[in-house]
Amino acid sequence: MRSRFSFSMNSRKTILCLEQALTLPYATQRFVQLGWRVIRIESPGKPGQSNPGDPNRYIGEDTGEKDLHAYYIAPNVGKEAITINLRKPDGQSLLKRIIKELHVDVFLCNTLPKRYEQLGISYNLLKEAQPNLVWCGISAFGPDYPDRAGYDPALQAMFGYMHLTGDPDRDPMLCGLPIIDLKAGDEAFSQVLLAMMEREETGHGKRIDISMAQCAASWLITALPQLEFVEDEKELFTRSGNEHRSFVPSNCYPTKDGYVYLAIGSDGQWEKLTKIKGFAHLAKDNRITNNGRKEDRENIYTDIRKGLQSYTTNDFIDVCLKNNLAVAPVHDVKDVAGLTFVDELMVKTTLPNGKNVKLFPAPMKTDYLAKQNNSLPCSPKLGEHNRSVLREVGLTNEDIENLTNQKII
Repeated sequence: MRSRFSFSMNSRKTILCLEQALTLPYATQRFVQLGWRVIRIESPGKPGQSNPGDPNRYIGEDTGEKDLHAYYIAPNVGKEAITINLRKPDGQSLLKRIIKELHVDVFLCNTLPKRYEQLGISYNLLKEAQPNLVWCGISAFGPDYPDRAGYDPALQAMFGYMHLTGDPDRDPMLCGLPIIDLKAGDEAFSQVLLAMMEREETGHGKRIDISMAQCAASWLITALPQLEFVEDEKELFTRSGNEHRSFVPSNCYPTKDGYVYLAIGSDGQWEKLTKIKGFAHLAKDNRITNNGRKEDRENIYTDIRKGLQSYTTNDFIDVCLKNNLAVAPVHDVKDVAGLTFVDELMVKTTLPNGKNVKLFPAPMKTDYLAKQNNSLPCSPKLGEHNRSVLREVGLTNEDIENLTNQKII
């Protein structure tokens, strides 16, 4: 009898994705890092269109290639790119042929659900070409809201993230990163892997629908339960600046030459802090417990700032680490890139102009990335692999020219 989890991560799978923006390209980038083949589909554009395909191709710093701007590159290294006009029946037929001939394992899209049938990309249509296809669609609110578009900032606003972020006496704020895009992408990645494991057992494909809204709401696991437990709505979570909402004193503090974040998570850790040179004035009877410290939080923050006036960031971090206290410098992005841990994990690529660049660390080490020395081919130009992929599925040069002339590719 086959083992329940016999799915091999090392076997090369083929993914076809109709993708743009960030959330789905981020998800499929994670498959690239496993060594899977990822072919992204984009629209060839309308005649005279100046910026066809994924709009993200034209966002960010100019790299010298019109359709390879900086914002697009990182999520798309290691992929292939083709164009298909899916508004035309011949384009939809071509999509099915590619799925069948390449034995595509997974199809993904981040298109409005109302367009699934219009573009010929619905699960029921595509499984005609590959009966055991795993199909995954990411959308703002899922198929129950087929015409509801949504983007990360608007979803952060709608689902409480902005209300919970920033200083309590100032306007709500976005998080510094598109965390809902990234959360939905990770959810698509994990659900596809689970579906592939199930397919090993059952031989059947599966339809997966990822709602960015549901993903966003699911992360309110420390906020929504408050509705059941607080007696006064004034106690509900709101903006708390850099404070931890439950543990005091966990906050950001200035040093002589920068900032540190100090996180005190227990009464024992608090006692250790009060014994550090320059911090004895923190020790008071009413502060022994976390509940007591919560009542006196503002005075505690003032006292900690007073103690830090004689410390540089590095000196304070050294003394805290010797006492097993959780502390960290407040780094900017350049500082983070300079960390040895991060630098060693950086995914790298070579731009068309020959420049070697470091992009981002993968979330985990993989055998495939190790074999590649963490280096992946540069993100593809629009339709760069049209000819190679279409020849692979059996089309002749004449067939490809006809498709070009008919504006199918």
